[in-house]
Amino acid sequence: MNLRPRRPTETRINLTSLIDVVLLLIIFFMVSTSFIDEAELSINLPEASLAPSVSQSDALEVLVTANGGYHVGGLELVNTRPETLERALAQLAGADRERPVTIRADARAAHQDVVTVMDVAGRMGFVHINIITINRDRG
Repeated sequence: MNLRPRRPTETRINLTSLIDVVLLLIIFFMVSTSFIDEAELSINLPEASLAPSVSQSDALEVLVTANGGYHVGGLELVNTRPETLERALAQLAGADRERPVTIRADARAAHQDVVTVMDVAGRMGFVHINIITINRDRG
């Protein structure tokens, strides 16, 4: 009978194959990655000036009130649906889509209401859309 304790065998982890797999994955990802520039969006930012760029009498004016109502050409619309706004702009402008659209918004008006006016005017074909801001002196 052999009563001597057995010597524990050393367990070894073979890292060679693991390193090979990791290197192959790195090479695969490097080769499969494309370094093409994604589509870029060119934006022409407006510049502020003290003089208005268009005559105010020629522009279609849309007023956005604090509660989300619209006034087109000085007349209040019956509801705030985009279809109503589109009909009012079409009636006021006729077929002339070169006329500028001026948006005046109350300071408490929701941003979505202003964007709705911009969206409706853009879908109708108006390309000159102005937003009037008030320049307040701080003092």
